[in-house]
Amino acid sequence: MTEQPTSYERPTGDGPAEPRGALLRTSTPQRPSGAGALPAQARGGEPPAAPGTSTPCAQGKDPAGTSVTPDTSGGPEHAQTSAAEPDTHRPRPAPETIPLQPPAGQDRSVGGSDDKERRSGQGLPPGRPMPMRRDGDRLRFVGAATRRIARGIDLDEIVMGLCRATVPTFSDAILVYLRDPLPVGDERPTGPVVLRLRRTDRIPEERDTENGFLPALQPEQPAELSTITAELCEVRPGGALNEVLRGVRPVFADTPAARAALPELLGEGGESIVPGGQRAILAPLRGRRRVIGAALFLRRPERMAFEADDLLVAAQLATHSALGIDKAVLYGREAYIADELQRTMLPETLPRPTGVRLASRYLPAAETARVGGDWYDAIPLPGSRVALVVGDVMGHSMTSAAIMGQLRTTAQTLAGLDLPPQEVLHHLDEQAQRLGTDRMATCLYAVYDPVSHRITIANAGHPPPVLLHLGGRAEVLRVPPGAPIGVGGVDFEAVELDAPAGATLLLYTDGLVESRLRDVWTGIEQLREKLAATAQLTGPDHPPPLEALCDEVLDMLGPGDRDDDIALLAARFDGIAPSDVAYWYLEPEDAAPGRARRLARRALSRWGMEDMSDSVELLVSEVVTNAVRYASKPVTLRLLRTDVLRCEVGDDVPQLPRLRQARATDEGGRGLYLVNRLARRWGATRLSTGKVVWFELNRN
Repeated sequence: MTEQPTSYERPTGDGPAEPRGALLRTSTPQRPSGAGALPAQARGGEPPAAPGTSTPCAQGKDPAGTSVTPDTSGGPEHAQTSAAEPDTHRPRPAPETIPLQPPAGQDRSVGGSDDKERRSGQGLPPGRPMPMRRDGDRLRFVGAATRRIARGIDLDEIVMGLCRATVPTFSDAILVYLRDPLPVGDERPTGPVVLRLRRTDRIPEERDTENGFLPALQPEQPAELSTITAELCEVRPGGALNEVLRGVRPVFADTPAARAALPELLGEGGESIVPGGQRAILAPLRGRRRVIGAALFLRRPERMAFEADDLLVAAQLATHSALGIDKAVLYGREAYIADELQRTMLPETLPRPTGVRLASRYLPAAETARVGGDWYDAIPLPGSRVALVVGDVMGHSMTSAAIMGQLRTTAQTLAGLDLPPQEVLHHLDEQAQRLGTDRMATCLYAVYDPVSHRITIANAGHPPPVLLHLGGRAEVLRVPPGAPIGVGGVDFEAVELDAPAGATLLLYTDGLVESRLRDVWTGIEQLREKLAATAQLTGPDHPPPLEALCDEVLDMLGPGDRDDDIALLAARFDGIAPSDVAYWYLEPEDAAPGRARRLARRALSRWGMEDMSDSVELLVSEVVTNAVRYASKPVTLRLLRTDVLRCEVGDDVPQLPRLRQARATDEGGRGLYLVNRLARRWGATRLSTGKVVWFELNRN
């Protein structure tokens, strides 16, 4: 707060009336006059003077005729206004915008009217930039520039923010060089240090006489920058450029070290773009660990040269930019790792099991949070069955994705053992408890049998599946909800339901049906209605295309419905007709292989596939012979006719056969070798009651 004089009477004499609150006087009047001058203050009892006129005091006389020196403070700091009429014509304070640098020929005087113009912003002609001469100007510029740089997230945004913040306010042109490739985190790069010209920017040639410089619509290459011959620069160990970069601090381009480093940085003849004098600053860009680039600030010869304090400004800009680039590179690497982790956790392609068609979708919650705990899977099982799995681990982090990967791997292993769905969930629950006390997830595990046209489902706290029938009716299946995986000490229950041919089963995670704007059961009902409406478009006799159906389901999501990632798995049940299945039981005796050959020949004759009889009989005989040699219970033989011919032989022995090369003196050991050479595919799967050996042959 400024103290004011205690009297409205102006003091007279040669010196101040009091040491505090006195009005300073000079020998020459400085108050402006005329139409633009402030009106003089009237004394009590006198009317205020009209604008454009002068009072005795304004002419240097008091009412008594004594000569008085006018006030020259030039501002409102010590001025008093009349209590009857407030002064509404005070000059406005200096604008808070970032001032621009004046040309080199502009007057740098500190006092007088030019000083008032610089401090108040008044009196400058249109289009004339305010000079950045005070420390406050530099502080405001650095603050605004660093905020603009900090707004960038990726590398290009940060570099562009540096260029746009400095041109034209701080410099007329800028060149930004970055290491190629940029080091990530604490890794120590190998090989020579190479700088690449990442971006250039300059003041556009066009000017606006009222608003100053017009910003360029696109980053243009200044004509004088075209002399740069190379975009790549290798920093030689022990060279001049290496010494400047190691020094970290910005330097003027006219220093001996910078003059020797610029040809190495800009290329042959590139130093010609650098004006003489202190009109260029070379600033190394140092990140957390090492120098990652350099920035070159340039001013035209007709502009005012840089000052010593501008080196501090360049250092601040370089530091903030380098740290931002460091973080952007590290964030980009983490986002890449997270994205790759998520991709490897989910199935790359879906299998094509017999009797069912599959389609899937996965949507992350947002581009900035691509990692989540949702997953889906389709696992072929013995007997042409397929396991359909969908799950959701709590959270959206790398930890959630890692736990999801472990649970998915566990589910695949348990499916290979052909365990019932409720047993699979029980073992998943135990695995989640081993991973941690707070590792929870929901999961739905279903097994579809295309031969029996049945599906067995067990649920662990997951939203129920929806079955779309061929006629267009959508049904939410009644499945026992169960407790989430990881709770521990709970029992899971499985239910077996019909899966008619032409029906579509939709498995999904809660991100599809639940959001901040709707609860889960409202979302499930909307999903059911969406499926029914989509099925009506194709008619009652034709189910909608599977891929298009998945897209239609995702279209039901609104702008506020993307709170969670979404996993979607759709299964179209085609099934296998009973006429395409042949099934027998064979007693484990020596006559079993001969009987198996005769049964296979009859089935192939019934299907019109007699030309495959020789190959099928040979392979069936070899597999059945191996089965009855060790089996103690009846052996099963099943032939399936689909797009291929599949043969399955089951027994009660858990040991799996291994392919080996028989020696010349061995009497056996060549059965699987023949199967491996003649069959399209073959394999063996361990079951809870034994094993199944199967092979497939292409249909002629």
